[in-house]
Amino acid sequence: MSGSMQNVELVVRTIARCAVDNEVYFGELDAVVGDGDFGYSLARGFEKVLDEWDGIDRTDAGTFLKRVGMIISSRIGGTSGPIWGTAFLRAGATAGATQGVSGERVVAMLRSAAEGIKARGQSDVGDKTLLDALVPLTDRLEQELTSGADAAAALAAAATTAREAAEATSRLVARRGRASYTGERSRGSVDAGAMALAVIIEQISSQWQAWQTEGVS
Repeated sequence: MSGSMQNVELVVRTIARCAVDNEVYFGELDAVVGDGDFGYSLARGFEKVLDEWDGIDRTDAGTFLKRVGMIISSRIGGTSGPIWGTAFLRAGATAGATQGVSGERVVAMLRSAAEGIKARGQSDVGDKTLLDALVPLTDRLEQELTSGADAAAALAAAATTAREAAEATSRLVARRGRASYTGERSRGSVDAGAMALAVIIEQISSQWQAWQTEGVS
């Protein structure tokens, strides 16, 4: 699994479009036990990314991703801005001064993003946050790539794992965010962040198949 700067841009644009297009759905998920502003906040942040798209510094993958993280952090309110912004900033720092990223580098970027989220949100796997989808999907992606799977197959497998992991958060009690205030009442509903991540990786997987069919490399 490797990609040019063009692929990095395509992935980020897919994330942004997915966040904007699913504003209502993500908000509804959050409204079950949270304050319901997750979908709105995420959409506004990535809407800003799309608005500034042509002017984002593309010197290299790391610079591009870090700039996206800064835009998100400055635009998204509540806890989502720092969390998602940190994820992009950490991923960008790990990507470094390269125009494209290998599969091994992608895994390292996702691991860095997860560590950044843990530190910023004082959370970990099992606290019913997006980490409960991010960490398993990263593990699955690494496993698939190590076993020799191509990018499309590895992404499809990671998307399946992310969906299963996100759905499994319904069995957890929230320990972070507004949902944590509801205690046991948070059990029985999925975490909005984890499910949003699952929807996003599914969209990336779908789009990747289309890009390869169209000859994007």
